[in-house]
Amino acid sequence: MANLIDLIGNTPLVKIQKLTKNPNVQIYGKLEGNNPGGSVKDRAALNMIRTAMERGDIHQGTKLIEATSGNTGIALAMIASIYGLDIELVMPSSSTRERTLTMEAFGARVTLLESIEVCRDYADEKGKTPGYFILDQFANPDNYLAHYKTTGPEIWKDTSQQITHFVSSMGTTGSIMGNSMFLKEKNPNIQIIGCQPTEESSIPGIRRWPEAYLPKIFDPKRVDRVIDVSQDEATVMARKMAKEEGIFVGMSSGGALSAALKVADELESGLIVFIACDRGDRYLSSDLFG
Repeated sequence: MANLIDLIGNTPLVKIQKLTKNPNVQIYGKLEGNNPGGSVKDRAALNMIRTAMERGDIHQGTKLIEATSGNTGIALAMIASIYGLDIELVMPSSSTRERTLTMEAFGARVTLLESIEVCRDYADEKGKTPGYFILDQFANPDNYLAHYKTTGPEIWKDTSQQITHFVSSMGTTGSIMGNSMFLKEKNPNIQIIGCQPTEESSIPGIRRWPEAYLPKIFDPKRVDRVIDVSQDEATVMARKMAKEEGIFVGMSSGGALSAALKVADELESGLIVFIACDRGDRYLSSDLFG
């Protein structure tokens, strides 16, 4: 029998059967919505909190604070509740209501501000207050090391070491950095592809950061290629994944599959794995499935 923390990770790979057009390329989505908190961010949240506790950076009386666009906040709220830690999460006011309610259900305090950049500035400043500790997913190596230790090894094992391309949406960039580190160690020829929104697009969970806010953990040398995906492409693909593949995910996963399909069209053969970041029920109050 397992406790909740034991259930984080070891998520399944599912084959895309109808949406891919190249019969010589296999595409698999790693279903991170199967984590207990409903997203890939469970991995980073656990590693950031647990490792900070092991180092003695935080303890029962510490007040945690973090800026988030949603999924990291839910994951941190869940992990904080398990360890009995106080946490304040700072989110853009445009976030879906179900995200806020989920964080509050876990016992977190939620502060809503106008944009993720303003949220980050607020959390950075408050994190300097005595008694507070900012986890800072954008600069914390424990974010990407979660994927180096867990996600990458799982993909390598579950594809029988046959993966040729890895595709991930880029937000904090923790997923793509950690997986790149591990997979490139195993096979330097594996291509690492990032997905970001086009200039005019807004896709929850994926960012095109201004230079001043580019995550400090991001190393462009670890990414072989970046593919721009429009808001319409990500939306249409998320809807198609539900209707044609039975895979219920959010818009960032639609963006990642859009990028994976573009790569597949260029290949003679290959095995592509993309990160299906979360579940579609996070977006039911938005117009994603409306």
